[in-house]
Amino acid sequence: MRKNIWVLQCLLLLECFLVLKIEAIVQEKADAAIPITTLSPPEGNTTFLGGTTWCVALAGVSQIDLQNALDWACGLGMADCRAIQEGGACFEPNTLLSHASYAFNNYYQQNGNSDIACNFGGTATLTKSNPSYGKCNYAAAGLGSLHSSVASWSKHSPNMVWWKLVGILLLLYLRR
Repeated sequence: MRKNIWVLQCLLLLECFLVLKIEAIVQEKADAAIPITTLSPPEGNTTFLGGTTWCVALAGVSQIDLQNALDWACGLGMADCRAIQEGGACFEPNTLLSHASYAFNNYYQQNGNSDIACNFGGTATLTKSNPSYGKCNYAAAGLGSLHSSVASWSKHSPNMVWWKLVGILLLLYLRR
């Protein structure tokens, strides 16, 4: 009887894994179908800048272009935008310019601090002045941006689901 329960549990976990894997494949195909033309960094030579720099939104640009660039940075650009969500350390001031600046900088820091990673369709610029304020800390080159890159990678890695499933199956097997 115990062996039958264990087999049933394994089958249920395997079914869950397959459903998650299929959903991930469907989402990948859906994402691949969306053309990205103006907001991804341009191709060409990468010039790394000396010193500490931050990427911020340009004041006075079109609000529509700024919103599109922010949506790209927090979506397909995979910037960590949790801090600009309601209740986050950088939510206030609740302005498009402020939120875009935070997201642009997060993307810039995760992508090597190169001048081409601070473009966003012409809605961003580099600065040597730290834009951090109050409890809102803008990442700069070093551990902060490395931590953000690792967190972003692990949150989007389908292999993490597989390893969790293997661990659960191993625990169930050892328990019997």
